[in-house]
Amino acid sequence: MGDRQMLPVHTTQTSRFSVMAPLAYGWRRRVAGVGTLAGMDPDRHGDADAKPGMTDFAVNVRPGPPGFLAQVLRDSVAGLAAYPRRADEDEARTALGALHGRTADEVLLLNGAEEGFELVAGLPSRHAAVVVPSFTEPVVLLHKAGVRVTEVVGTPPWRLADVYRDIPADADLVVVGNPTNPTSVRHPADDVLALRAPGRLLVVDEAFADLGGGSVAGCGLDDVVVLRSMTKTFGLAGLRAGYLIAAPGVIADLSRRRRAWPVDTPTLAALTACAGAAGQAYVAEQAAEVAAERDYLCRTLRDAGFSLPVEPDAPFVLARHPGAPAIREGLARRGIAVRSAENFTGLSAEYLRFAVRPRALVDDLSQALESVLEEIA
Repeated sequence: MGDRQMLPVHTTQTSRFSVMAPLAYGWRRRVAGVGTLAGMDPDRHGDADAKPGMTDFAVNVRPGPPGFLAQVLRDSVAGLAAYPRRADEDEARTALGALHGRTADEVLLLNGAEEGFELVAGLPSRHAAVVVPSFTEPVVLLHKAGVRVTEVVGTPPWRLADVYRDIPADADLVVVGNPTNPTSVRHPADDVLALRAPGRLLVVDEAFADLGGGSVAGCGLDDVVVLRSMTKTFGLAGLRAGYLIAAPGVIADLSRRRRAWPVDTPTLAALTACAGAAGQAYVAEQAAEVAAERDYLCRTLRDAGFSLPVEPDAPFVLARHPGAPAIREGLARRGIAVRSAENFTGLSAEYLRFAVRPRALVDDLSQALESVLEEIA
């Protein structure tokens, strides 16, 4: 079983990787007290660790929003007396499609990228395979929809080529993250597309893809759905701004049971601005900034005795230490929030995820780590 914590489960596939699914979805509530945090509860996210006033290394959202975007949002408030306008929606879809060489009818605007997973879960899938460790919500939502789920569990360095043969042959839906949260692995586009198969829909979570390469959003394949987020890089987590790229027929299927006006006026304005020239210039700036800050954070963590299972390629770093639970708790007492990774399938309580932050905050983290490690020695 490697690092996977034992819980009431049944094995849906036998291989050198542990491929498991819950006996009943209600188990996630019953185990909320397991371990140092919420055990394997997939509903727990980084914001649960970042209490007001703490220095936040737990949530993978950049500081923001930037000034130009804040002004766009302030201006949009003047139109709140009216329902969201179709013209504004079309403008956003056209701008976002242009980013990926796609047409407006290949773009679906979302109330946060997570809504995309809800819509995908509503498709008539019989068997979904989710490559893990990864963002927990796809498994949560697929289970809620009554879909049979196989979690295909890889091991470091989490190359997709190592799990191809573990994808069930009858899986008509495959979900993969790129770059993957929490491992910070960015897969080559060809490796992602190799997960395709006849009769299968491939869903790629690219919530953190705007800061690097490897995107398949421009591939134009009818059996590939790409989910994107504007909340991470632009500091908009409280707004819920996302979109997906897919063939028009797939978008029609996803939209069939959707409510009217699913995306509000400020979000439409934000999506259009983020896709524009100022927004994309900001993305380029953030990509360079994140790369430099990430290198500094990695050096700091290694100096503190952490091992990094892979060289990270996203705005967060996965690190391992045998004393991770005590370190997390000690940092929390010192006002620093970090994310336990024990509720990600395939990982354990020895893994912590650190959001990339400016050098001055990493220096504060370094001093706090030194103090905590002395305390628990």
